[in-house]
Amino acid sequence: MLKKATFAAGCFWGVEAAFREAKGVVSARVGYTGGHFNNPTYEDVCSDKTGHAEAVEIEYDPKKFSYQELLDVFWQIHNPTTPNRQGPDTGSQYRSVIFYNNPQQKALALESKEKLLQSKAYKVPIVTEIIPAKEFYPAEVYHQRYYEKHGITRGCAIPAQFQKTGAQKIPIYIVSTGKIEEAEKIVRTDEEWKKILTPEQFRVTRLKGTEAPFTGMCALPKKNGIYKCVSCATDLFSISTKFESATGWPSFYQPVSELNIVLQPDNSAGMRRTEALCARCGAHLGHVFDDGPPPTGKRYCINSAALKFIEG
Repeated sequence: MLKKATFAAGCFWGVEAAFREAKGVVSARVGYTGGHFNNPTYEDVCSDKTGHAEAVEIEYDPKKFSYQELLDVFWQIHNPTTPNRQGPDTGSQYRSVIFYNNPQQKALALESKEKLLQSKAYKVPIVTEIIPAKEFYPAEVYHQRYYEKHGITRGCAIPAQFQKTGAQKIPIYIVSTGKIEEAEKIVRTDEEWKKILTPEQFRVTRLKGTEAPFTGMCALPKKNGIYKCVSCATDLFSISTKFESATGWPSFYQPVSELNIVLQPDNSAGMRRTEALCARCGAHLGHVFDDGPPPTGKRYCINSAALKFIEG
């Protein structure tokens, strides 16, 4: 089971890029947390009046990479002695914080900080806060994977022993074989995606857009088949779980496997929703709601532009 960790260590662009390179890290996203202002924008946080820090929320596999090892990466990619500052970036949003999600993380964080203090690695005090995790507000789309999108390689460097080796692989359920198999995660730049996807597919899957209702594959096909991710062809939904929801978007009460889809909170547009993404390539698919039919009671409301139907 994947675990969550949250850190703030300066400008979140470089911090996110660094943690994405760490072993065992499955996903990372940038956002704002630790403050007192609901649904902040980047401009709100830059005003230095929200109390939020630029932070990175990480999902990691504890069987491959421990929380202690994540803490080791955290300490090594920034300077924990500069209050409200990292390099040229100044303001409380750039402060150093470990946001713990449970008592075990708190204990490990306190222990690791004490060890660093005892090591005398710094001649000045360590100012890193260790505080309970609060609601995490994802940053705007253009901030996510910023270094990757812009081809930036300079940033927070992590020691070789923490780095991933080779392409990252994840378990994916394959409908045709009925087996769980390892598949390489797919990471591409926006320019590379634009060469593969139509403008509408790119807008929906990579920019988290929403297609107009009643413009896509709402009606049930006459033949059996599988709905695959338009970006990477990962199996997502079976026609047997599709139902008519009268919403204007393809609707399913469950995916072919929970392995193939990642769910995460989405507080954009002033709403609290659950976003559904392709686990293999990170494509935005749509959202999940609790008003579906039995047996799950779920409604996976999915954009047609994120899917391709394959008969069989």
